[in-house]
Amino acid sequence: MNAVPLDEARKAAARRAARAIDALRRGWPVGVEPGGERLNLLPVETGSLDAALPSSGTVSLLISASRAATLKLLNQLAAADPNLPIQISIPAPVTAAEIIAIVDPVLDMQYPMKGPFRSEPLTNPAAAEAAMELARHAALLPAFLIVDQAEDVVEADDVAAYADSSALTISAHARLPVAANAEAHIYGFRSDADATDHVALVVGKRDASTPVVRLHSECLTGDVLGSLKCDCGPQLHAALEQMAEASWGILLYLRQEGRGIGLINKLRAYALQDQGFDTVDANQRLGFAIDARDFSTAARMLELLNVPKVKLLTNNPEKVAGLEGCGITVEKRLPVKIAANPHNEFYLDTKRDRTGHQL
Repeated sequence: MNAVPLDEARKAAARRAARAIDALRRGWPVGVEPGGERLNLLPVETGSLDAALPSSGTVSLLISASRAATLKLLNQLAAADPNLPIQISIPAPVTAAEIIAIVDPVLDMQYPMKGPFRSEPLTNPAAAEAAMELARHAALLPAFLIVDQAEDVVEADDVAAYADSSALTISAHARLPVAANAEAHIYGFRSDADATDHVALVVGKRDASTPVVRLHSECLTGDVLGSLKCDCGPQLHAALEQMAEASWGILLYLRQEGRGIGLINKLRAYALQDQGFDTVDANQRLGFAIDARDFSTAARMLELLNVPKVKLLTNNPEKVAGLEGCGITVEKRLPVKIAANPHNEFYLDTKRDRTGHQL
């Protein structure tokens, strides 16, 4: 039950990034400082924009490459790195509502006319990339107002340390009878770098056989509320039933809502789907990856449970690759077959056609 080793310097770096993420969620400016050159940034989604916006001159914004593409803005360094964020300038005065309309794609139909603004050379490319990663970890829209000052400062290397942090510990364990099988135990995992908790439900009595394992990312709308827009809830219950029929199994319940973009952004993606975009395009229009989940967390959980080999319940080849890339042997992939309904049929087709899911 010991944590995967992480040296003290990396732990300190990861904690600095965690404090910066907390500051962004609270709406405080953060300075990102690679190589001693600081870029001070106020998160558009949570920051007090009215107090920060000048009455004259120009306002500088940092937005994701995908959002810039939607706005038809060019990245001057596109030939070298098309994924670099974009820095744009807007003539002042400008209101907070106008800034939010620029960065939130859900509002595009409500506010179709934007600008004038222009792209400009990135003040600090390394800091800009690190800021986009911080926004993802904070589950905020990847958009920042460039400001003059910030008390909280983080290095780009700190952000990388946070992403690589592997210091998970088993912090709690209890017996938990569940509907699928009364012989079940639950383990709580805590990260050393942040407050994210993950759980593993061991179903049945452990023996020498290879367990049936499901990596299930948290889905409040599907798992709890019974949403018909996805197949998460039915997949969860089908997986537990298959584990109950096997000798034993493990459900790894990962706190990676919305494929890693967070609950609020997932709801924004739902709103974009209502406007006609599929789940892939919705995530990208928000400025996020198609799938931002980190399956190495699941691999570390299995290591702490002393499970080196699994039969994996999944339709997603990336989960297989994610575990095997971290040293877990996937003995067999077991498909999870769920019937479509009128509300999720297009969603399931998109998973098959655009993200490679297979039965």
